[in-house]
Amino acid sequence: MNPEKIFLYAEYQVSVPFEQIDWASVGTEMKKFEGLKSKTWLSGINNHTVGGFYEFSSLDSAQKYIDELLIPFTKKINGNLSVKLFNGDVVTDGCKDMNSPFYDSGVSS
Repeated sequence: MNPEKIFLYAEYQVSVPFEQIDWASVGTEMKKFEGLKSKTWLSGINNHTVGGFYEFSSLDSAQKYIDELLIPFTKKINGNLSVKLFNGDVVTDGCKDMNSPFYDSGVSS
């Protein structure tokens, strides 16, 4: 069975302060990818690596994003990219128990 909730962690091994990134135009390009549900930007403390934590609706959507956006950008900046994919379905109960914002826990704050 294919997972319906995929999390992707990506980090570029470059040092770029987040304030120097045109994140609005990058976001416009990201939003063109079917299956991308959300992105949380990440900026490394003390080293300014840039990355993100993404949620996709399918493994195919996440892989297409890697192949068509992340890898080409890596080549453009002549950097290194670290990517990891995670199955968000199998961890549902544990995440709800911890009030993860990516899962409806049924608990109101």
